[in-house]
Amino acid sequence: MENKASIKKLAFSFVLLMGIVSLFSDMTHEGAASILGAYLSLAGASAAAIGFVSGLGEMMGYSLRLVTGWLTDRTKKYWPMTILGYVIDCMAIPALALVPKGGWVWACSLIVVQRIGKAIKKPAKDTLLSFAASQTGTGKSFAIQEFLDQIGAFLGPVVLFAVMMLKKSEDMYSVYSVCFALLGIPAIVTVVLLFIVRRRYPEPEKFELSPKEVLPFRMNRSFLLYIVAISLFAFGFLDFAIITMHTVRTGLIPDDTLSLLYAGAMAVDAFSALFFGWLFDKRGIKVLVLSTLIAAPFALLIFSVTARWALFLGVALWGVGMGAQESILKAAVTSIVPKQNRSSGFGIFQTSFGICWFLGSWLMGVLYDVSPVWLVIFSVVMQIAAIPFFWLSDRTHSFTAS
Repeated sequence: MENKASIKKLAFSFVLLMGIVSLFSDMTHEGAASILGAYLSLAGASAAAIGFVSGLGEMMGYSLRLVTGWLTDRTKKYWPMTILGYVIDCMAIPALALVPKGGWVWACSLIVVQRIGKAIKKPAKDTLLSFAASQTGTGKSFAIQEFLDQIGAFLGPVVLFAVMMLKKSEDMYSVYSVCFALLGIPAIVTVVLLFIVRRRYPEPEKFELSPKEVLPFRMNRSFLLYIVAISLFAFGFLDFAIITMHTVRTGLIPDDTLSLLYAGAMAVDAFSALFFGWLFDKRGIKVLVLSTLIAAPFALLIFSVTARWALFLGVALWGVGMGAQESILKAAVTSIVPKQNRSSGFGIFQTSFGICWFLGSWLMGVLYDVSPVWLVIFSVVMQIAAIPFFWLSDRTHSFTAS
């Protein structure tokens, strides 16, 4: 009994430490994400171009996980894949400080490289966490991970806001370059901490016992319905860069407070992840029906109502959608995919999500250039369309609540 309690304690410690790694990682790339839309717009990119690049980055960041997930399962090199991905992911952001004025194409290339790094690390990292989560509760473990992750996503934009306030009299493009260079500090901390965790926990896969009988992973009906649901949700869930671009164009808040807007969204994301992750352990996948209903009107508020209260409420609802999706998606994969195929399972889910995020963000960027009304209609309809599939997946599910 003491041995079991000791293993659970070690597993929980691993979840917390990897959460702290994610905290500094998200300080880096989510800090950058808070100003990317305005930065690219200043560099000369159109709304369609920003939507395309944002979506392409997400597609690369997700679709390549099908390959990296499969490769991780084949090689079982969980740590090397995780570390390589983190290094590429984190170092691409401070490199943006070197992009010359007007070089938005170069900036876009670095954004895509950063997402490729994320594609390399995510299936392996999520699989490592899933091993520990088998001891501590899947919903709770991924919720804690997402909470710490989003604390970093909150702190990054806040730090950039302070920098912008100190340098508000300078050339705005130069201020952005300083911000990206400053993000190199949490990027380095991320990589150093990752090596420390790797040394302390060289084989996290031992947290979860391998089944006596190895059953093949099959695309059952519940699994397919869930993929359809999460894909429709992603199709209508636009990238935050389009929100910041719209905010700049409408002038609802000053440019130097954009990072605070994103920080607010990340704070909502963090607490939503905790709540919906806990709820997943109690109720299963059906909780995504509730979170989608809550999040669906975000585009209506942001793009149809020209008022600060509507912008803030819309961004908060966007944060709810992100928090629920991030925690429950991973918990569900851990519940239905066998240990030996779990990296591939994460890759399949995330690839479907990423391709639809790319297509949706690109299309909504184009629709915005025609009329924001069309963007709103498309976003709301796609998210609502996902709800019946979440419900059907739950009705036919093989998910197990802890």
